[in-house]
Amino acid sequence: MSQIKGPAIFLAQFAQDTAPYNTLANISQWAKGLGYAGVQIPAWDAHFIDLDKAAESKQYCEDLKGQTNGLAITELATHLIGQLVAVHPAFDIMFDAFAPAELHNNPKERQKWATGQMIKAIKASRNLGLDVLPTFSGALLWHTMYPWPQRPQGLVELGFKELAKLWEPILNVADEYGIDLAYEIHPGEDLHDGVTFERFLAATGNHSRVHILYDPSHFVLQQLDYVGYIDYYKDHIKAFHVKDAEFNSSPRSGVYGGYQDWQDRPGRFRSLGDGQVDFKRVFSQLTQIGYSSWAVLEWECCIKDSEQGAREGAEFIKSMLIDTPTRAFDDFAGGAADDATNRRILGLD
Repeated sequence: MSQIKGPAIFLAQFAQDTAPYNTLANISQWAKGLGYAGVQIPAWDAHFIDLDKAAESKQYCEDLKGQTNGLAITELATHLIGQLVAVHPAFDIMFDAFAPAELHNNPKERQKWATGQMIKAIKASRNLGLDVLPTFSGALLWHTMYPWPQRPQGLVELGFKELAKLWEPILNVADEYGIDLAYEIHPGEDLHDGVTFERFLAATGNHSRVHILYDPSHFVLQQLDYVGYIDYYKDHIKAFHVKDAEFNSSPRSGVYGGYQDWQDRPGRFRSLGDGQVDFKRVFSQLTQIGYSSWAVLEWECCIKDSEQGAREGAEFIKSMLIDTPTRAFDDFAGGAADDATNRRILGLD
């Protein structure tokens, strides 16, 4: 068994124009003071990284690592970029916010830009000495998620085929640079559960760089077995967002949420320890399957302030980390082992 690294913190929800959240040096000093050992950097956020420079210059990346006050850079996250690799026209207006203003109302150029940004993030990851790149898949089929009106035959297969075509050039560059893409399994993406991950994997020809970012909070909201998922997809889990959630059954609303704000939905994200995720089982299962990368806090909560959530989150993750054993607990009771004794125990002599 391997040991999980942590705690680390995803910086996206904390970025601001005011100190200490405005530069990598400032925010990493803040995170270090809370007890974090690593930071996951949102690759789209100029507060923390110049992606163009990081893709081209190893020296820039070395300088970037020198700004983290001794904390590790765990991964570059590319969720808002990956989202734009595949966007259904129904979501064009809302997702334009993730792209530069000059690309708004121009879906084709926006998609080309997103592909280019993903390739830059792959190169930057290699320059930083990283080997996993978390992202979103985007979605062509999400508007057909509920099977009404009835989906025409072949629609789902075509959707995943086309999604794979959009990602193929990115995946091939990732393979060239030795970077695994860890798709966060997330509602709103075409990869939102196990079945859809399998569909995409198959559509890419089982591409060796297609993997998973595991976040149990999204499974609570979908009422999915988040512990069983770990064992089922153990060979593909390459990144881990530690985020809590709860689902409170209601006579008025269910998993679709009734178009309500987060605070009023039956399923909602919570700060670590305030929700329903059984993290003792999650960390135990991840440790058992040999996951040895980072446990990264992603703070999202509609009740608790981010500063409190970050402060409590570091200690929470520390309490979940497992020091893997160097010897079996019952070694003291064992006898000497040899083939002759074993044969006698089995009654073979």
